[in-house]
Amino acid sequence: MKLLKTLLFLISILVLRNASAQDIVKADPIESPLHKTNVGRIIFMTDTVPLDKTTDKDFLSEVTLTPNANLSMRAFMPNSLTNLQHQMAPQQTVDQLNQGNYQFTYYVDGKQIYQENLHKGAGYARNKNGRTILTVKLLSTLHEDMWSRHMFSRFMMRGGEDALTTGHHMLKIELRPYIVEPDIKVGDLIAKGEIKIIVPSIDVKNKAIQAIKPNSGWPVSAERYNNQLIIGLNEKILQNKFKNINGIVVIKNGKLLIEEYFNGDGRDTLHDPRSVGKTFASAITGIAISEGHIKSEQQTLKDFYDLNTYQNYSPRKDSVTIKSLLTMSSIFDANDNDDNSPGNENNMYPTDNWVKFALDLKVDSLKTIYKQWNYFTTGIVVLGDILNKKVPGGLERYADTKLFEPLGIREYKWQYTPQNVPSTAGGIRLRALDFAKFGQLYKNKGQWQGKQIIPKAWVQKSFTKQIALPADVVGPGYYGYLFWNKIYQVNGKTYETWYCTGNGGNKIFVFKDQPLVIVITASAYNESYAHIQVDKMMEDYIIPAVTP
Repeated sequence: MKLLKTLLFLISILVLRNASAQDIVKADPIESPLHKTNVGRIIFMTDTVPLDKTTDKDFLSEVTLTPNANLSMRAFMPNSLTNLQHQMAPQQTVDQLNQGNYQFTYYVDGKQIYQENLHKGAGYARNKNGRTILTVKLLSTLHEDMWSRHMFSRFMMRGGEDALTTGHHMLKIELRPYIVEPDIKVGDLIAKGEIKIIVPSIDVKNKAIQAIKPNSGWPVSAERYNNQLIIGLNEKILQNKFKNINGIVVIKNGKLLIEEYFNGDGRDTLHDPRSVGKTFASAITGIAISEGHIKSEQQTLKDFYDLNTYQNYSPRKDSVTIKSLLTMSSIFDANDNDDNSPGNENNMYPTDNWVKFALDLKVDSLKTIYKQWNYFTTGIVVLGDILNKKVPGGLERYADTKLFEPLGIREYKWQYTPQNVPSTAGGIRLRALDFAKFGQLYKNKGQWQGKQIIPKAWVQKSFTKQIALPADVVGPGYYGYLFWNKIYQVNGKTYETWYCTGNGGNKIFVFKDQPLVIVITASAYNESYAHIQVDKMMEDYIIPAVTP
C-alpha cells in the first residue's frame, strides 16, 4: 500500500510537469540536480542556506527544541504556486489566483494538529508566480517579522506546544495550494516532509506559587483558589511554553489574591505595556470633561486646531469628534493593521511632529464616522495633544494630580512625543500592581477609597459596546472608549470582560460579572503568539483557578 501511494504521488508530479505547456505565468526552471532529485519533498535545515551551496549534509533529520533553536524548511515544488493554482481553475486570472495561497498542515506523531490557509498577503505575488522552491524560516533566534515564523508560532500555540511533550516526536508538514472561487478550494499535495523533534526535559525548581510579600499596597486575600492550576501555569512559563511572560496579578473582591513574577521582573519593575497606555488617555479625558476643561467627547477637531493650515484639508475633517478617536472610528485614511495604510503608526514615529502627521492625513472617502473600526494610534496622540492644551498645567501634571496621586501611584515613567508631550500612543511604564489599581478603579465604577476619581457616567460609556470589532482582524468582540470587550468560554460558562491590551501580550482585564481584575505583563513584542498565549493562559489556567 505504501509503495502504491508513492507511485501515485510520483505519477501526479509527472502529470504536473507535463502541464507546464498550459502555464499562466513563466516559472523558474527546474535545473538544479538537488531540485530534480527532491521534487515533492520538504527538507529541513538549521538556516536558509542558498540553493547553490546546499548539499545533502545540510538536511536535518532531527532538531532539539530549545529557545535558541533555528529551523528552516525548503519545499521543492514541481511548478510555481500560481501555475499549480491555474491547473485547479484555468478560468481565473493571475490576480484572481493570487487571492489564494499555500495551505500548511502540521502533524505530530501522525495526528493532524493544525492547518492554516495562509492569508493572501503572505509572500510577494512575484514569488508565488515565479518561484518553484519555497524557502522559509520557522524558528529563528533573530526574531524577524516573517509570515512563516508567525505561522509556526500559531501552530505551537494552537496545539503544537501540548503535542510536543518531553521526549521524541515526528513533525510532518504538508503543503498544498488553495484558491478562492468564491469558496476556498484546496488542491493536491505539492510537497511534504518529516523531521524528528526532541523536546528536552527541563528541571523546574521554582514552579511553586510565589508568596505575597508585605507592603504591596493592597489588602491580601484569604480566599481559596486552585493552587495546582497556578503551579501548572508557572511550570509552563518556566519551561518557555508560555514565552516572555513577566508578571501575573489577580485581584479578587478588591484584594490581592495572586502575585507572580518571571524572567527577571519583580514587584518594583516598571513595565512597558505598549498600547495598554492608550486607555489612560481615556480616563484623563473623562476627568477633564467632568471638570469643564473639555465640553464633551462630541467636540470636534476644529474646536482645537485650524485644520485649514494642514495638508489635505477636507470639510469632513471638521466633523471628526473626540468620541470617534476614543472608539477608533474616525474617517482618516489610517489603519495600523494595514502596513500599506498612509496613517499606519509606523509612518508616524520617524516624523518630527506626530500631531501634524495625523492632521495632514487625507480622509478616507469610504469611511463614515462611527461606522468603521480601524486601529488608529496616531488619533490617540492627537487626543493627548488636546488634553495637554486644555487641562491646567499640561497633561503630565494633570494626570499626576487627578489620577496617579489619588491612586497612590508614585513610580511611573511616561514616553514623550517629539514636542515633549506625554505620549498617549502607549508605553507608560508602571508596576504590575499599579496597573491593577487602574483596572480596579474601573471595576469600582470610578471610585477609589471612597473618592470618585473618574465620573461613573464615563466608566459606563467606556464599558458600552460602542462599535463591533472586525472579526477578520481581532476576532468577535466590541470596542468602548479605548477599552476592548470579549467573552471567554471556560468549562461551559461565559465570562465577559472589558480589557486594555498592548503589543507583547500585555493586558488589564476587568470582568463584568465576576469580582476580578487580572493583569498580565509580557514582553513578547511583535510576536504573533503574544495574544494567543494569553488567551490560553486565561482559559486553561487563570479563570478556572480563581472562579467557582
